Amino acid sequence: MYNINILPNESVDYLVIGHLACDLTPDGFRLGGTAAYSALTAKALGVRTGVVTAWAGDLPLDQLKGISVFSIPAGKSTTFENMYTPDGRVQILHKRAPRILYESVPEIWRHSAIIHIGPIAQEVDPIPGDDFSPTLLGLTPQGWMRSWNTSGRVKACPWEHSADALAAAGATVISIEDVGGDENEIERMALASRILAVTEGPSGARLYWHNDLRRFRAPLKNEVDATGAGDIFATAFFVRLYATRDPWEAARFATQLAAFSVTRTGLEGIPTQTEIQTCLVEVF
Repeated sequence: MYNINILPNESVDYLVIGHLACDLTPDGFRLGGTAAYSALTAKALGVRTGVVTAWAGDLPLDQLKGISVFSIPAGKSTTFENMYTPDGRVQILHKRAPRILYESVPEIWRHSAIIHIGPIAQEVDPIPGDDFSPTLLGLTPQGWMRSWNTSGRVKACPWEHSADALAAAGATVISIEDVGGDENEIERMALASRILAVTEGPSGARLYWHNDLRRFRAPLKNEVDATGAGDIFATAFFVRLYATRDPWEAARFATQLAAFSVTRTGLEGIPTQTEIQTCLVEVF
């Protein structure tokens, strides 16, 4: 089961740090955010998983059964509304939970094999303290690359002081939407990163590593809801990278697996065991 505000006494292998979100949809509120999608994907991949977040309890966390959740006190939860148009996604930030400080992360979780820092609203710093010692530090920096106006309308913004964070991370995953399609910015980030993956929606993904670039085509799927696909890609990529030490294989696997997620809505897009096994079979 999940635990809220109870200091955990067991370690986890995959720790994701970031806000859980209340996603406002035409059918009402549903649980979302990188922390939810990534934690559930890691669990589906057979990894012991924990979440550090700030959550006000707006929605029950029954969907996170089997995942340990530690939340700092919050009077409100981060709430987004996503609308998909022919010109791209329109996103509104209605509420924002408090910042997450690294000193709040339980000591036993600071040495998890994979630590995934996944902000959605600039809620956490990109570099953890010296007392954190993951084997793989993964970043999904979308939350540092978005700002919002007084009405909550979200837009892309430069990620300030990103070079140090990119250099410190073992791997970073962004979407082409995060940088507004700016190829110069992608090139800059690639040069500053050890490994940089860029997701490109239905087109698949590209990977920069050791001054090399490879592209990975996504299988054609009937898209129903693309929300969370990037988070599923990132988690699949980090887990497979940790297991194989092969960024190319990790990108192939993640591209294939994330494609399945868009055929279902919300957290129903979390990979099934059949999909995972299908994607583990290498296709060249």
